[in-house]
Amino acid sequence: MSCPICEKETNAKYRPFCSKHCADLDLARWFKGSYSVPSTDPEDVEKALDALERGATPEDDEPTRH
Repeated sequence: MSCPICEKETNAKYRPFCSKHCADLDLARWFKGSYSVPSTDPEDVEKALDALERGATPEDDEPTRH
């Protein structure tokens, strides 16, 4: 198995990555939203626009799941 970031062999300590550096790069991509999938649902667009007008995020409107 190769590292999904740099294609080098993985290290068991950081699996599926080869190093802490690549693991941190992946985490940063998650934080920035690089792995998000854009929605084409018109309802999602309306929620996002409403949230922007209120100064909130669309996620603030979602119920908490336990």
